[in-house]
Amino acid sequence: MSLLSSYEGLRQEIQRLAQENEELRRLVQLLQENHELKLVLRSRGSSLGFCSSGFLAEVATSPRVPRRRTIKFKDADRDLPTHPPPCPVHPGLPVEEPLLDCSPTTMGTPEGRFHFAIDRGGTFTDVFAQCPGGHVRVLKLLSEDPANYADAPTEGIRRILEQEGGVLLPRDRPLDTSRIASIRMGTTVATNALLERRGERVALLVTRGFKDLLHIGTQAREDLFDLAVPMPEVLYEEVLEVDERVVLYRGEPGAGAPVKGRTGDLLEVQQPVDLGALRGKLEGLLARGIRSLAVVLMHSYTWAQHEQQVGTLARELGFLHVSLSSEAMPMVRIVPRGHTACADAYLTPAIQRYVQGFRRGFQGQLKDVQVLFMRSDGGLAPMDAFSGSRAVLSGPAGGVVGYAATTYQLEGGQPVIGFDMGGTSTDVSRYAGEFEHVFEASIAGVTLQAPQLDINTVAAGGGSRLFFRSGLFAVGPESAGAHPGPACYRKGGPVTLTDANLVLGRLLPASFPCIFGPGEDQPLSPEASRKALEAVATEVNSFLTNGPCPASPLSLEEVAMGFVRVANEAMCRPIRALTQARGHDPSAHVLACFGGAGGQHACAIARALGMDTVHIHRHSGLLSALGLALADVVHEAQEPCSLPYTPDTFLQLDQRLSRLEEQCVEALQAQGFPRSQISTESFLHLRYQGTDCALMVAAHQHPPTARSPRAGDFGAAFVERYMREFGFVIPERPVMVDDVRVRGTGRSGLHLEDAPKAQTGPPRVDKMTQCYFEGGYQETPVYLLGELGYGHKLQGPCLVIDSNSTILVEPGCQAEVTERGDIRISVGAEAPSTVGTQLDPIQLSIFSHRFMSIAEQMGRILQRTAISTNIKERLDFSCALFGPDGGLVSNAPHIPVHLGAMQETVQFQIQHLGADLHPGDVLLSNHPSAGGSHLPDLTVITPVFWPGQTRPVFYVASRGHHADIGGITPGSMPPHSTMLQQEGAVFLSFKLVQGGVFQEEAVTEALRAPGKISGCSGTRNLHDNLSDLRAQVAANQKGIQLVGELIGQYGLDVVQAYMGHIQANAELAVRDMLRAFGTARQAQGLPLEVSAEDHMDDGSPIRLRVQINLNQGSAVFDFSSTGPEVFGNLNAPRAITLSALIYCLRCLVGRDIPLNQGCLVPVRVVIPPGSILDPSPEAAVVGGNVLTSQRVVDVILGAFGACAASQGCMNNVTLGNARVGYYETVAGGAGAGPGWHGRSGVHSHMTNTRITDPEILERRYPVILRRFELRPGSGGRGRFRGGDGVVRELLFREEALLSVLSERRAFRPYGLHGGKPGARGLNLLIRKDGRTVNLGGKTSVPVYPGDVFCLHTPGGGGYGDPEDPAPPPGSPPQPVAFPERGSVYEYRRAQEAV
Repeated sequence: MSLLSSYEGLRQEIQRLAQENEELRRLVQLLQENHELKLVLRSRGSSLGFCSSGFLAEVATSPRVPRRRTIKFKDADRDLPTHPPPCPVHPGLPVEEPLLDCSPTTMGTPEGRFHFAIDRGGTFTDVFAQCPGGHVRVLKLLSEDPANYADAPTEGIRRILEQEGGVLLPRDRPLDTSRIASIRMGTTVATNALLERRGERVALLVTRGFKDLLHIGTQAREDLFDLAVPMPEVLYEEVLEVDERVVLYRGEPGAGAPVKGRTGDLLEVQQPVDLGALRGKLEGLLARGIRSLAVVLMHSYTWAQHEQQVGTLARELGFLHVSLSSEAMPMVRIVPRGHTACADAYLTPAIQRYVQGFRRGFQGQLKDVQVLFMRSDGGLAPMDAFSGSRAVLSGPAGGVVGYAATTYQLEGGQPVIGFDMGGTSTDVSRYAGEFEHVFEASIAGVTLQAPQLDINTVAAGGGSRLFFRSGLFAVGPESAGAHPGPACYRKGGPVTLTDANLVLGRLLPASFPCIFGPGEDQPLSPEASRKALEAVATEVNSFLTNGPCPASPLSLEEVAMGFVRVANEAMCRPIRALTQARGHDPSAHVLACFGGAGGQHACAIARALGMDTVHIHRHSGLLSALGLALADVVHEAQEPCSLPYTPDTFLQLDQRLSRLEEQCVEALQAQGFPRSQISTESFLHLRYQGTDCALMVAAHQHPPTARSPRAGDFGAAFVERYMREFGFVIPERPVMVDDVRVRGTGRSGLHLEDAPKAQTGPPRVDKMTQCYFEGGYQETPVYLLGELGYGHKLQGPCLVIDSNSTILVEPGCQAEVTERGDIRISVGAEAPSTVGTQLDPIQLSIFSHRFMSIAEQMGRILQRTAISTNIKERLDFSCALFGPDGGLVSNAPHIPVHLGAMQETVQFQIQHLGADLHPGDVLLSNHPSAGGSHLPDLTVITPVFWPGQTRPVFYVASRGHHADIGGITPGSMPPHSTMLQQEGAVFLSFKLVQGGVFQEEAVTEALRAPGKISGCSGTRNLHDNLSDLRAQVAANQKGIQLVGELIGQYGLDVVQAYMGHIQANAELAVRDMLRAFGTARQAQGLPLEVSAEDHMDDGSPIRLRVQINLNQGSAVFDFSSTGPEVFGNLNAPRAITLSALIYCLRCLVGRDIPLNQGCLVPVRVVIPPGSILDPSPEAAVVGGNVLTSQRVVDVILGAFGACAASQGCMNNVTLGNARVGYYETVAGGAGAGPGWHGRSGVHSHMTNTRITDPEILERRYPVILRRFELRPGSGGRGRFRGGDGVVRELLFREEALLSVLSERRAFRPYGLHGGKPGARGLNLLIRKDGRTVNLGGKTSVPVYPGDVFCLHTPGGGGYGDPEDPAPPPGSPPQPVAFPERGSVYEYRRAQEAV
């Protein structure tokens, strides 16, 4: 029968066949219910054709030809085979997913019943089913389609049962479960509820004094440069304070009898729970409709009784869900534990509702069916044990399990990087024989304490938007989303990475179903992609022809290729960070690619990382569902601990591990697993005493010895891993056990046993197409994955297409089909390309990433090899790359106070030393007049020499905060210093390494030198100083290596040219901002000169006058009328003012730009010598770094009218005695601005330091934190309110010295445009006898047991007249962003929280 070409002929043929064939008649009835499928009709070995199911249903029921419909046939002119393969998919026809695998696979032993594995994603739901007889069906359908079905997983099961059983199963009846053995599911229900804030109404019950603790959190802001300080809202809507208190027992006079906690710690119950007072408050919550509670009490990780009492009362009163933090995750640190409990209370009811609704779709509500859900840790859990806090990575976890169970095994145990590229973002993970877990991570702004696979989400997906900004190509993080989607979707969407690939010919519209356009019946539109990209190309070419470095215009394809290359480089950076953070080489890995968009980029990513193999599973589009089929059931038990890891405690540790192991085994046996299928693995959460860097360690590779617990030699495992990750060990320090954990596994995963037949003939080329690569278009064959078999080899370039992904095999690469039917690509070397010194905006964007990557990798080495808490754990350091003139090229991380300061330091050394700088020299400096900020920030500088060059071609430097370098007070941060020598050791220009030899004796003498000054001490921690200095030298050496590799690849002249180009790009962005500001003022009839003035609390004025040159896009920042140097330590070195200025310029630009020397080129800064902003060389400066810097920012932003003043202070608090020392900075209120209220309880501007968790504070230091909450009403009034400060009360348990260094105690943070000022701060000391003393802004005072320090931090200023109409509710719509997460993200957050 020939291929039909007319609507009427097709209708008649279908009616005739339907009369002859009962099966076809029933199939037409099925199609009436299914609007996603396409149909291929075959009769007697030939094709009838294909069309939409809605069309067929209409044909079958209506004798008239419908109007306004057309039927399109693909490949209608192709000669069809006489005997096509039995797979019901016509070659080349686009379908969502073949319903029946052409080569059925066998998984396990068939038992006559179905096994379903279902991944319910945000857009599509994937179903992977093992059917009776062992063959497999796979199905893809929309996750949301309310017009056709209520629940996608249920619908998927229904369709497969119907297709396999040949019996119509109506949607309105529960499904028969007699033929279903198991259902496994991964779901994004919890993630979506968290992202969209659509969870249960929740109330938080917390210890009195901490009602705002979770709002304040770590006090660090998410985005350093966003003046609006956007922060995720808390999950609870009401807070009840519980009258109760438990503290650690210290045996003070009058203390009650101690009780023993779960950790072994002794505790004192200072106040039992007042259940009577609580009862009425809980009844009020019920009356207001709140049915879910999170209970979070201090120290409940070890003393859970109070939470249990509250939970019992709440359940008695009728609360439907009560989440106790001591059960959700019994780990120390109340803030993440509290967030976890809130997430559990917020999400679990939503999950339970979903599970109940799912059950109702089946007869008997799945009573006799094993139903398991994937948890965030990669293990399956029974349906009834699936909770909110363990569910947020349920969907992505399946993919990790999938490639771990397939690619890792098939590639001979070579470590694997998982690369899952979707529409909005890309997930990156690693597997090397065991799952890599993190135990605390932030997702959608909520920090969760729970085992989670370390899945890193980065901002590059098919829907990532493309921008050209000030001469730089940028991809994302904004996304087009599913609606409107990319431009090619025909819904008016923006240009995206998908459009770029379409323009390059790397996506074929014929391979996609006709589901686009307003009527969702059109194919992809290459024309729309080209039109949208042409608009961007016009911007690019306008810049190239009219910009500072005129160049030839680029073709549309070159622009598209540029965006693809920039996206690839952006995705390489987190992969490098993920591997190198743990001491691994990325090139030693296989790239496992899955997800719909990854196949187009996999070869390029692998090549850039030095990988030689890409592995793409034959079910890569459904790998998460496959992972569910292969996963095991997991039950975990964990409890906190505070024992030292010593022979004296090994018996206790073994007993605790044995008890937890029994719990796991019993739980899995209760699910039907025989003991022979259950395995357990024991873990200890270990850290060196005095550090926060704990590692969850298993001992499976370290059998027990006579000097270890029976469960294994955890000590040896800890030392081995610590050495691998950090490059050193601390053998003299005791090792502490923070947690004891057992992971029980019930082996239940199905196993693939299929082996596709070998192919003898060459693979059939489906068609030829034109794809664009470097150098132009190339003829590119297209193959259909379904037609390929074992042994087929494909030479790049070529495209391999299946129903849900396109794989691009690039030139120089070769793909082969493995015996399992997967695609393995051998990645060849990239063809050499010539890059000139002339500006190429594509290369500029790539070099921007490469320069930043050098600084980032230097930082990783420094963090790994440093020993001090400040550098290793607080990450108080910066690493940077500088040009031959000392100008900053790239700096990471972006610690505001370091941004411009290091450049001054390097340039001083160049001028100071002249020719006295040789290979093998490394310099050390911290002097304020040499570009230093304050003395504890030691900067190590290494020149980069190159053969044939007499002078350094680059410089690399690292600046780290050392905890102590001597001076009059411990910590080298004295509040009352009056000259520089009192603040510690001083280095103007010191050769730390000379001729390759570390000058230990000389630097030791210099660090001890302050002890020769009356009243001062030399360094109090020489060992840490020397270790951290060596780590800084090692970080610089890494930078030299990476710079050398870059020069080796491109040539010295090219690298130095692009260093200049990237600085010029930052310059251009600042000039654009200054022009825009001046133009806006001119349009309002305002002068191009602005000014502002503010004062330090001692009355010293900070005055600024800014003159804008509109033509040049430049400005003069003139501080000439600023007050003189002060007798005290508020003096700020010149470098501090430059750092504050770069910070403000970046905030005013309002988007990511390279932060380098170029930012200051359009700006001339006038600072009078001898002023508070450029003091004499011997002036004390420690307060200038932490206080005056904030006032400089307030003045600059005030001049530009950007926002009202923030708290303008860091609220530095130091306490210590002969035994311990502690330093913290405390949050306040942020200033309001045009369109936003100021954030309350957050750090602002030049600091972003995280605060110590209350439970850690009380465990390690002799204090009790009585209150830590917001200070209502302290924010300034205005149309937009200023943020509130905080109240923090510390009760002292030992004698100590309290030092306070603060500002805004006299002058209030200003309001703007009619807004009122914020409240002043206040420092009070309440003596044990009740006497209250105002300490003022700066003091040191002895404190005694029973004394209380009460800190009231300033609020932010208001913006706009308070009498103006209130702003409309809600906030303006935000661009679709990606939910960034993972250890790489957490590391960056921690770096920026300094």
